[in-house]
Amino acid sequence: MLGPVADTAEDRRTSTQRPLRAPWVGLAVVLLVVAAAFLVPRLTGWEVSSRAPRSASDREVAPLHGLWEPKLLGPGTLPAVVIALLSFRYAQGLAERLAWRPLLALGYVAGLAWMLALALVDGTAGLSRQLGNPYEYLRTAREVTDVQGLLTTWTEHLPIDSVDAFVTHVSGHPPGALLFFVGLVRLGLGGDLAAGVVVTALAASTAVAVMVTLRTLGHEDVARRAAPFLVLTPAAVFMAVSADGLFAAVAAWGLACLAIGATRPNRAHAVAWSALAGLLLGVLVMMSYGLPLMGLLAVAVLFSARSWLPLPVAAGTALLVVLGFAVAGFAWWEAYPLLNDRYWDGIAADRPAAYWMWANLALLALTGGPLLGAGLARVAVDVRALWRDRSTVLLVVAASAAAVLAADLSRMSKAEVERIWVPFVPWLLISCTLLPQRWRRWGLGLQLLTALLVQHLFYTAW
Repeated sequence: MLGPVADTAEDRRTSTQRPLRAPWVGLAVVLLVVAAAFLVPRLTGWEVSSRAPRSASDREVAPLHGLWEPKLLGPGTLPAVVIALLSFRYAQGLAERLAWRPLLALGYVAGLAWMLALALVDGTAGLSRQLGNPYEYLRTAREVTDVQGLLTTWTEHLPIDSVDAFVTHVSGHPPGALLFFVGLVRLGLGGDLAAGVVVTALAASTAVAVMVTLRTLGHEDVARRAAPFLVLTPAAVFMAVSADGLFAAVAAWGLACLAIGATRPNRAHAVAWSALAGLLLGVLVMMSYGLPLMGLLAVAVLFSARSWLPLPVAAGTALLVVLGFAVAGFAWWEAYPLLNDRYWDGIAADRPAAYWMWANLALLALTGGPLLGAGLARVAVDVRALWRDRSTVLLVVAASAAAVLAADLSRMSKAEVERIWVPFVPWLLISCTLLPQRWRRWGLGLQLLTALLVQHLFYTAW
């Protein structure tokens, strides 16, 4: 077991040789962008349509896909505050001192408790209302009796004006997402609350998978530093009961398996883990049209591991998943153009790119927390040294940032990215490990406070 993690030599050089300006600049930029995203539409009267109004009394709160609805207390408030206080006091010390397996176990339990407590601020409705709403997967999943027929007729239900058109979330994703909930229904877990608990329990494993990936790549110290920020992320507000939290977990475990496959000396074990990685990443592609971008992180993992041997196995297995769906009746490449048309026939046409291209980044800052700006600024200022050292932190953070930038520029992610970009947030948060210890300590408090404020001030749709 490693002892307490000391500041790196670069930390010491930065603190003694020059002022640590970059993180302050990054933090300030993030706060300004977030403030502008909230204030500009209100001060200018700019109609940005973050959501379709449900009634005249709706208090839309763009850029969030939700409403302004402050609440002082809820059933989950006390547990959430207690978790935040205990975490601020003990999380970083425990991350440094605990043996590895107990750390992973504690990380999972703490992350799950954090997600559940935040969701329960709104009572049990916080765990059930989203998956139970008519635009989500569950209602459709309960009606599915013929999976084969569903796949073969999938594209018929995509046009917004078609007979029996799919609801928003079903149409906006490949069938893998819906089939997950069909599976829950058939297992007797298809109730709104039961499905919400299952999704939250799976989403909470994301932090563990990222930590496993980092350690497998030879960076247990980075994993330990990252643990508090991964487990206690403000993204917990949006991961609980959002299907995108499930996607984040599938992606993270796929990358963890890929890292294991790339570092196993036994060829048979390496092939088996690589195949499992390909299976998970192939399933991921069949859950979200935007998550083939996770391929950038897969390349970063292999580059960090200095091994390309898993690539043909993982890529081949993932391709088999995609082709298997095509044989069953659903071709990803045929459905995506129809989804593009459906997207632009809906509310997306009323969302001005001139606002959302940068307001999306404000939402990313809310999801990842303000400290994300400081971490990314630190990566940017040290990019040459990090590249020279083939830093895993640089590779995965840069790959995640490139994926987010590509999604933003595609204009297929206008609004709602507080949940859509959740799978990339944990990998971006690794940047916070480059901050000096004093930054990491008070920065964790800022992250915790952000999550509590977002949960208590807004009615989020996730």
